[in-house]
Amino acid sequence: MHPLRKTWLAVALGVVVAASAARAQVPENIPRASVDDDWDYTNPGPAKCVEIGNFYLHKGNLKGALSRFEEAAKTNSHYAPAYLGLGKVYEKMGQKEKALESYQRYLDELPSAKDAEEARAAQRAVARLEKEVGPHKPPASTSPPR
Repeated sequence: MHPLRKTWLAVALGVVVAASAARAQVPENIPRASVDDDWDYTNPGPAKCVEIGNFYLHKGNLKGALSRFEEAAKTNSHYAPAYLGLGKVYEKMGQKEKALESYQRYLDELPSAKDAEEARAAQRAVARLEKEVGPHKPPASTSPPR
């Protein structure tokens, strides 16, 4: 047998033996920490959720915006800006009936005249959407639209 071939055979055999030995030392089931072990979610409150939702909406991330506005409405079902955000997102998603319901809920929850400019914009959206999908029928429940 050629000496070079003998050397390569010895090296290959050594690699196989070393790999087998290393594999034998690694346990099959390595315990892993759960992702949720050290993580507690603290809701930032409806105002912060709406702020984050508006950021996502501005960036075009409709899924992210929708989840933040839904969280705001779930946290405080009478927080009007959450429904305004939901209306905007649903309208951009082409879900006109949900947009109409959300805008109407926004107008119903509006606490004072200080939000009059946004209320006028929502009223225009309601009028526009009612022309397209028909008059809004109030939902039987008071939960946020989905």
